[in-house]
Amino acid sequence: MCRVLLAFLRGSQKVASRKTRRLLDKSKTFHVTCGVTICIFSVLHVAAHLVNALNFSENYSEDFLALNVANYRGEDPRKLLFATVPGLTGVIMVLVLFLMCTASTHAIRFSNYDIFWYTHNLFFVFYMLLLVHVSGGVLKYQSNLEEHPPGCFNPNKTLRENMTVPKAFDETFPDYTTEPFPEDLSVPEPFVQSNFVRICSEEPKFQSHFPETWFWISGPLCLYCVERLYRYIRSNKPVTITSVISHPSNVLEVRMMKVNFKARPGQYVILHCPRVSALESHPFTLTMCPTDTKATFGVHLKVVGDWTERFRDLLLLHSSQDKEILPIFQQRRYPKLYVDGPFGSPFEESLNYKVSLCVAGGIGVTPFASVLNTLLDGWKSYKLRRLYFIWVCRDIESFRWFADLLCMLHDKLWQENRPDYINIQLYLSQTDGIQKIIGEKYQALNSRLLIGRPRWKLLFDEIAKCNRRRPTTGT
Repeated sequence: MCRVLLAFLRGSQKVASRKTRRLLDKSKTFHVTCGVTICIFSVLHVAAHLVNALNFSENYSEDFLALNVANYRGEDPRKLLFATVPGLTGVIMVLVLFLMCTASTHAIRFSNYDIFWYTHNLFFVFYMLLLVHVSGGVLKYQSNLEEHPPGCFNPNKTLRENMTVPKAFDETFPDYTTEPFPEDLSVPEPFVQSNFVRICSEEPKFQSHFPETWFWISGPLCLYCVERLYRYIRSNKPVTITSVISHPSNVLEVRMMKVNFKARPGQYVILHCPRVSALESHPFTLTMCPTDTKATFGVHLKVVGDWTERFRDLLLLHSSQDKEILPIFQQRRYPKLYVDGPFGSPFEESLNYKVSLCVAGGIGVTPFASVLNTLLDGWKSYKLRRLYFIWVCRDIESFRWFADLLCMLHDKLWQENRPDYINIQLYLSQTDGIQKIIGEKYQALNSRLLIGRPRWKLLFDEIAKCNRRRPTTGT
């Protein structure tokens, strides 16, 4: 989840292979897979320790005092779980992991994103506890394997009292021998192992393992901390909000400027407004990228949650204000807004193929808006030579978010004698009758407005038939 590193690697000059770049698109899926794997093996790990705690209590032995975690036979296993460093840190880690897993479910993220955000950041607490968890010395290893190899015989008082030992054993034992006993000696069966007896000179000695958890997690954790520090420094200066536009269907457009801000079409940024939430931030796809001629960039956000509602109320002096750009004299009341990014996304690949198919539903069209804006500035420098743009919306007003952009791009390509460069298909999924986009200037879109949902099988077959032997991507 190191977004800066992934955005750096995603650049075509850093990773030239398209297949490798597509692997980077699966970073979030890999992150989720790792989280599920941690949960599964944590359940097995905890279950094994619970069994161990019970065994330590019931099977306490005075033969190997160094290996006993319990202090006496029958000690309450709960004391081992809550009164020792490994046990207490393990219980807290299980609680943290439970909160992170349950809050990461789709239902909670969709209903209350704040809960997911705050609990997911407990990962730092989890890692700190993990470093301390192994410091209790529960895991031990034998330190004198040469003096006491596995399976050796070391006579002691108990054996001498309970067993008749041949006179040959009364002699001084060498430090270590694997010589077979003479054939005429009667060796007790417990001391015979495949006709060989190993004599050990010392009792087994055990000591705790040196903690090695830091060795495995310090590298990735330091990399993540360095990136977060870099992102904090980069996003420390607030942006300048140039305009705020309220679109139909509760969509807000925010246009901004920032010194030395560069972005590629399809990338996204993370917005942080301290007046809305001190810790919470949200990602939004860039719908307008800065170019050589203009430094303005912008995002479209749909007002669907608590954060976007509060953000909308701060930007618009009166939430009833609609379809108007705020006057310049009111801009002083804009709240401070910080932008972290840009970061890479799969939509960057749209311009790297000769043929691209872009399918969007509702507000999901925002990643392609920056691509269309880029083509409006100039398309000849990119590999893309044909773009299929399919947009499905529920209501007719939603098409007006980018209707002007689509019409300008359509007119520009017709003037440059490239009418086949972009194929626009708009689908209105819910309607009581035939409707059209209001306005004479949208005639180019009215002829491309279809009622119902796309027939995907026929649509894909037609696109494939018209573009045989051409590298194609679909997003």
